[in-house]
Amino acid sequence: MNRKGKLYFRYGTMGSAKTALLLTTAYNFEERGLKYVCMKPVVDTRESINVIRSRIGIERECRWIYNDTNLYELAKALFEEHQEAVEWFLIDECQFLSSEQVDQLARVVDDLGSNVICYGLRTDFQTHLFEGSRRLFEIADTIDEIKSTCTCGHKTIVNARIDAAGDIVQEGAQVEIGGNDRYIAVCRKCWRNKRIERMHRDILPFI
Repeated sequence: MNRKGKLYFRYGTMGSAKTALLLTTAYNFEERGLKYVCMKPVVDTRESINVIRSRIGIERECRWIYNDTNLYELAKALFEEHQEAVEWFLIDECQFLSSEQVDQLARVVDDLGSNVICYGLRTDFQTHLFEGSRRLFEIADTIDEIKSTCTCGHKTIVNARIDAAGDIVQEGAQVEIGGNDRYIAVCRKCWRNKRIERMHRDILPFI
């Protein structure tokens, strides 16, 4: 295989239009007649059908990625299905991939010559790296940050989880699917200040 592909990681906080960028990219590829496939881990259960949907309302059909999906073998099967090379693989919510699956995507690039663009979050609500994101930072050819702005004007860094009252949640499982009702993207300073405010409210009744 003479074609040379790249493994891209494009990350940002929630609400930074990552998915909209993926869908716009897919539209552009379609207009130019390029062969592409959109994919998404099935762990994102907000959709009952296999679609990638942006918060701004645009959507596109995709293929599910399951926990046991071998992405290299799937890519080879898609090559046979299309009877020609798939030039681009667009992966949404890539933070939910396993390290092994990211390595399989690297093989898709190196052995099959396709380009793979992974879109997702860098860290969870406790500011810890997701498994898939960590591996992409380690081996991706190109890493780009999709920036967005906190209400205070600084760059968002933290995907803060909130409760029904809008207070920051600090404990819980790493993966909990939700939208604006469960998460807000904030800068590091606002994240710290909001946690301090909640701590003071929790302590005050006992003083």
